[in-house]
Amino acid sequence: MRILVVDGQGGKLGKQLTERILSALPQAELTAVGTNSTATATMHKGGAVRAATGENALIVACRRADVIVGPVGIVIADALLGEITPAMAAAVGASEAVRILLPVNKCDTFIAGLRDATINEMLDDVVDMLVRLSQTDWRKQ
Repeated sequence: MRILVVDGQGGKLGKQLTERILSALPQAELTAVGTNSTATATMHKGGAVRAATGENALIVACRRADVIVGPVGIVIADALLGEITPAMAAAVGASEAVRILLPVNKCDTFIAGLRDATINEMLDDVVDMLVRLSQTDWRKQ
C-alpha cells in the first residue's frame, strides 16, 4: 500500500501520523509531502524515508498514492494559512486514491455533525482505517 501523508505549517500532525502509520503498517510505502520545508523536515524526523516539499511534489505524489492522509484543509484551496494552492487541492481531490481526512477545525473550516475528538483519537481512527484497508481488497469495493 502506497500511503501519502500531507501536512503544512510545522508538520506536527504529519509527524504523528507518520510515526503511527509506520508502527502499525511497517510494510507500507509511505511518502510525506510538506507544504513547506519545516513540515517536511518534521515528518522526516517522524520516520518518513521518502519526503518532499511543495506543490509539484504533492501533485506527483497524488498520482502515485493508494491512500492520501492529512487534515481536511488539503482539499481546500488557500487552507492551512494559504499553504494549499488551488492546484494542490485539485490534485488531492482528483486523485484516484482513497482519502482519509482529519476534521481539524482550523483555518476557518469547520465540519458539522462530528463528535469532538482529540487529535490522538483521530490518529487512532486513521490507523484503524488503514489497517482495515490493508486487510481487504479495497480497490474493488
